[in-house]
Amino acid sequence: MSYITLINTIDNTNITKRLFDIIISAIILILLSPIFLIVAFLIKYDSKGSVFFSQNRVGKNENEFKMWKFRSMYIDAEERKAELMKQNEMNGGVLFKMKNDPRITYIGRFIRKFSIDELPQLWNVLIGDMSLVGPRPPLPKEVEQYTIKQLRRLEVTPGITCIWQVSGRSDIPFSQQVELDIKYIENQSFISDMIILFKTIPAVLQAKGSY
Repeated sequence: MSYITLINTIDNTNITKRLFDIIISAIILILLSPIFLIVAFLIKYDSKGSVFFSQNRVGKNENEFKMWKFRSMYIDAEERKAELMKQNEMNGGVLFKMKNDPRITYIGRFIRKFSIDELPQLWNVLIGDMSLVGPRPPLPKEVEQYTIKQLRRLEVTPGITCIWQVSGRSDIPFSQQVELDIKYIENQSFISDMIILFKTIPAVLQAKGSY
């Protein structure tokens, strides 16, 4: 395969992926709008604060964007994170994960368990900040700790779901997450994205590896 043919193949894959992202995210946002309203009511009823939570994340080519979630933590969660860092249960030291995180609200535990808190990211997909499938977008502070190899995760548009999320989610150490993300980047195709999307459904329903 010539260099020009390879570039054209990559471009066609990206165009197909983007069109698919726009169509599917728009349809899901419309279909799930009643669920959004119910979740919003439960969040407001459960604790003080806004329904949505936004956070700066790092996307393709290290460009930052604002990622959206349903709020699953108390409003002082970021302030309390520093005192909990010594209880970090994620191997590798870059990510912070804690199974019994005291910052999570009652409703928050449920929506996080089944990844309902991630649904507002469909808006990020619709406007092009994210894709349905791709490496999860890291925090700027996490990227500051990345090695050159780990920076390869930022070569593509980040996604709502990824290869390691359908292979164990948070049970997988960060170093292995990176390996799986790089493998995805090197072999990505429309078919592989479809496989990951279909595997995401049972992975979410089983709530395996969710924190």
